[in-house]
Amino acid sequence: MFMSLKEWIQESNNIVFFGGAGVSTESNIPDFRSDNGLYKKKYPYPAEIMLSHSFYLSHPKEFFDFYFNQMIYPNAKPNKAHYALSKLEEMGKLKAIVTQNIDGLHQFAGSKNVYELHGSVLRNTCTHCQMKYSLEDMMKYRDSDGIPRCPKCGAIIKPDVVLYEEGLDEYTLYSAVHAIEQADLLIVGGTSLVVYPAAGLIDYFHGKHLVLINKDSTNMDSKADLVIHNSIGKVLDDSVCEVYVK
Repeated sequence: MFMSLKEWIQESNNIVFFGGAGVSTESNIPDFRSDNGLYKKKYPYPAEIMLSHSFYLSHPKEFFDFYFNQMIYPNAKPNKAHYALSKLEEMGKLKAIVTQNIDGLHQFAGSKNVYELHGSVLRNTCTHCQMKYSLEDMMKYRDSDGIPRCPKCGAIIKPDVVLYEEGLDEYTLYSAVHAIEQADLLIVGGTSLVVYPAAGLIDYFHGKHLVLINKDSTNMDSKADLVIHNSIGKVLDDSVCEVYVK
C-alpha cells in the first residue's frame, strides 16, 4: 500500500493535503471523537455547547476555563507527519495544506501555504479595539475570572478560532476549494470526515488519486483509490523519505 502512495507522490507535482485532529494526536494533542477524545470527557456542559459562540457570549468565564485547559497545548511540537509535509512543500510537490486544526504545528514545522479552516489559537483579537495578541499575551492578560482582557481598552480578547454557530472565513474556504480543485493527488489524513462544511471539500477534488490515511474507517473510504489504516506520521514519513532519496 505504501508503495502506491510513494509512486503517486513521485509522479505528482500538485499535491494537496487535507488534515484533521488525527494529524496532531501524535504530538500529544487529543482529538475530539475517539475513545479518549475531548467529546468523551465529562464537563458541566457538553463540549460542543462549551465551544459554541452563544456559550462564549453568555458564559465567558466557563468558556475560557474550558478553552485554556482543553484546547491550548503550548508545549506541543510538530511530529513526523508535519515535517514530512513541510519537506514535500520544499520539494515543490505539495501546493497546499488544508487543515481543521488550530494548533499552528504545520507552520512550526516549516510549511508556508496552510489554510486553517477553523482558525488558530496563535491569533487573537480584542473584540473592541481590534488589537492583535499572541497566545502568550492571551495567557498573560487574564483577569481574576481567567478571561483574557485587552490591556488597552479592557474588552475581551477573542481567539481566532471558529466556534460552533460561526461561519468559516470565506477567503480561507475559497482558497482551500481552489487548491483542492487544482490538485492531481489529494491526501486526506487524520480526520473522521464528519465535520461539515470542512468534510465536504473533498467533493471538489477531480484529480487522479484520492488517498485516505486514518486509523479508523470513514464514510469516504469507498470513494478513495487507496485507504491506509495506520499511523499518519509513519506513513507520510516513510513515503516522503523514499521520494526524497530518489
